Amino acid sequence: MAIEQPLHQPNPQNPHQNRQDPSPSRLHRQSPEDPQSTPQVESGEKLIRVLAFTLILSSMSATMFNFVIPEIREDFRLPFSQVSWVSAIYLLIYAIGAVIYGKLADTFKLKNLLTFGLFFFFAGSLVGLASQAYWMVLLARVLQSVGASVIPATAMIIPVRYFPAETRGRALGISATGLATGNAVGPVVSALVVSFLHWRWLFCIPLLVLFTLPFYRKYLNHEQGGGGRIDWLGGGLLAGTVALLMLAVTTGEWQLAAGSALFLIGFLARIRTAKEPFVQPRLFRNRQYTQGLVLSVLIMGVGFSLSLLTPQLLADVHRLEPGWIGFAMVPAAVISALLGRKGGKLADAKGNPFLFMTASGLLIVCFALMSSFTGISPVWISVFLVFGNVGQMFIGIALSNTLSRTLPKEQTGVGMGLMQLLSFLSSAVSAGIYSKVTDHGAGLSLNPLNAEPESYIYGNVYAVLALSHIGILVFYRFVFSRVRQAGD
Repeated sequence: MAIEQPLHQPNPQNPHQNRQDPSPSRLHRQSPEDPQSTPQVESGEKLIRVLAFTLILSSMSATMFNFVIPEIREDFRLPFSQVSWVSAIYLLIYAIGAVIYGKLADTFKLKNLLTFGLFFFFAGSLVGLASQAYWMVLLARVLQSVGASVIPATAMIIPVRYFPAETRGRALGISATGLATGNAVGPVVSALVVSFLHWRWLFCIPLLVLFTLPFYRKYLNHEQGGGGRIDWLGGGLLAGTVALLMLAVTTGEWQLAAGSALFLIGFLARIRTAKEPFVQPRLFRNRQYTQGLVLSVLIMGVGFSLSLLTPQLLADVHRLEPGWIGFAMVPAAVISALLGRKGGKLADAKGNPFLFMTASGLLIVCFALMSSFTGISPVWISVFLVFGNVGQMFIGIALSNTLSRTLPKEQTGVGMGLMQLLSFLSSAVSAGIYSKVTDHGAGLSLNPLNAEPESYIYGNVYAVLALSHIGILVFYRFVFSRVRQAGD
């Protein structure tokens, strides 16, 4: 998660730190040649490993419940569109909270923000473990997300503050490995828990996050940001816009959509008039950046179908128990974790456009196969997912690298943060859309190769997603084919 960094402040005791890197991708506020930064880098080596473990728990918490939504739906006798809020509400708060924590880190000590966030994460897990009603499950997910949303902000701050530019990529790679490992382990843990225990015991896993707090308190320095005030009104208007939009998508009520539009108008007016707006409006004058944001929203919205719809397909069409669903998702997650760093190296060697096209090809193949053979053995569904998961990871690397190069140094933090925010929100909104579509079902197949009436709806959705990725690839080629980056 990228955050907005405070303006450079001269340090009379360290003239090396006062130098400005002319590179447009420079984020770090210290010169890598500064010998006084060595102790901080040593702390960073320890912190990045603690962070990787934290990211494992965070990503597990975000994805584990996707595999038990059928169980939750059965326990509380609710439609899928309502139970999908177990995932959607987590993503919604996670998106807004990640940006707010990033801005708070410009003013407050990171170790204090982490302490606050991790305790909330812990408290939400306790509430979920004791939940006996659906509203308690939702409350637990809200509290978890309020706390866990400090983690993506931290995942960018630590590499930027504690690693010089020439080793920062390795640090970010370790963070990415933590996320991928959590995605790989999550289905296994989910399958084991629901095989022997009740799904509520999944809330027990994030309790381990509290053991990381002493390490953060020990190795994080006492640096306190010097940023400006937080535009809480602007942030609130943005949160209201997204929350009402999600409700409108889920319920189909046009009044909520109108309310979302009003909040959006208020937000746009606020960022134009506030002295220190939540989002700088000048960002949107960068045409390639705004087009990249559109791509990011589309890519994340399409990609979220892999983790949300596939468990439903395996449950509704193949009648798999939640434990077996989790195991079917494991191979793709494991292979993605193993190939995560390879994607970054491929981008360096061949260029981001090459990686983007490779990823798009993998995703198109995945969705085409899923659309054509939804009724085939779950073993083959598991194989098809490998193409999709690897493609989604690669395309995220390529787009982030490409988009960051369209921003000047002083706008990189907030620009990349906004990209992550919209990506999270796209996932949350798409969860509502997919759930509404699958609830309605389908009477015919758009793909003539799909001969299973029970799976028509899933085959139709995957067919549309395959065509969507063809359009995304053409859009990317049109917008970014001439953007040459370091290593391209």
